Amino acid sequence: MMSPDRLLAFAAMSALLIVIPGPSVLFVVGRALAHGRRAALMTVAGNTVGAYTLVVAVALGVGGIVERSVLVFTTLKLVGAAYLIHLGVQAFRERKALPAAFTADTPAPAGNLRTFRDGFLVGVANPKTIVFFAAVLPQFVDRDQGHVAVQMLLLGLVFNVIAVASDSVWGVAAATARGWFVGSPQRLAAVGGVGGLAMIGLGVTVAATGRKD
Repeated sequence: MMSPDRLLAFAAMSALLIVIPGPSVLFVVGRALAHGRRAALMTVAGNTVGAYTLVVAVALGVGGIVERSVLVFTTLKLVGAAYLIHLGVQAFRERKALPAAFTADTPAPAGNLRTFRDGFLVGVANPKTIVFFAAVLPQFVDRDQGHVAVQMLLLGLVFNVIAVASDSVWGVAAATARGWFVGSPQRLAAVGGVGGLAMIGLGVTVAATGRKD
């Protein structure tokens, strides 16, 4: 059984990553602003299934390779950290473009199934989540306890529960207060800037985190 300390530490790091507006959050907010609450929540559901698909892939494949190879682990960690820093710098530099992205005309979704599918594709292709699951999640596995894949699936479930709660809040808030977001470019720019700086900090943390063997 995984210790509560590991679960809490992983939950804390997951929450830090999740609250930073990334591709999935921006997509959910964009759908909420354009099409309302139902579209936002269906997008969140699709995102969640897509993200957990990545967890399963890591637990049954990539996670095992990372688990056995210090070289692969270190390479993934450094590449992942560099990419997170890159995303943070990009988000900070492009923070003033968020208002234009959210106010742009977007075709209405064809229905719930298509909205769910679009959310799934964004979730499964989210580079921030891929990097986190491949490079960070294995660090919280207790190899002495065995059942590595099961531990990864449990950690992934923790991540997704937090993600559903956070993304749903973003979506519902955006759908409820469309005018507040769209009418204040400064607020949107501030969200993007703070999120970019936080992502840079997360990348530095990942790079500095070692592996306990």
